[in-house]
Amino acid sequence: MTPSAPTPAYRRLGVEERRRQLLDAALSLFAHRAPDDVSLDDVAEAAGVSRPLVYRYFPGGKQQLYEAALRSAADELRDCFDEPREGPLLPRLARALDRYLAFVEGHGTGFSALLQGGSVVETSRTSAIVDGVRRAAAEHILSHLGAVGPGPRLRMTVRMWITAVEAASLIWLDEDRRLPVEELRDWLVEQFLAALEVTARRDAETGAVVRALSGDG
Repeated sequence: MTPSAPTPAYRRLGVEERRRQLLDAALSLFAHRAPDDVSLDDVAEAAGVSRPLVYRYFPGGKQQLYEAALRSAADELRDCFDEPREGPLLPRLARALDRYLAFVEGHGTGFSALLQGGSVVETSRTSAIVDGVRRAAAEHILSHLGAVGPGPRLRMTVRMWITAVEAASLIWLDEDRRLPVEELRDWLVEQFLAALEVTARRDAETGAVVRALSGDG
């Protein structure tokens, strides 16, 4: 009698480790499929666990799991802009964009769904999570600029550029990443500097920032 193949052993994990495993499985699925197209059964299968176990950790079902996964992704995106304040500003910004675009490239479909909305699981809470990433990115950049209590024109310029980065990232994904990512990064850095120069014509505070950047070797 030929022995049957052994059944993979179920590994007992700690609460936080199991929760992280389920979130990682969900994020992996959201990277390739819109949240609407991912079920709890899909998450359970990807994590190698049962559907009841997913419910044990996320009793609110798919909505709770999606929001938790979104917060996890948001934390990672916030960290993209957490660059040490050392050396010239524009190379710092380029390094932050490298991390941001790497996240975009690794989470293609999920990133698009995250920013474009329109999902049946989108709520005011999920919108607030996404907006929190934008605000955190703006605060990081303003801090790099050395802006203490920045005025409305400088703050608006930075937030408008962040919106442009998001839009460019979505278009880049939609057009199958035909532009080399390094070229996209450099182009976005140049657009940031150009936006500051335009605002500097109307705003003395931004003008001081641009002059500091011109002497930033």
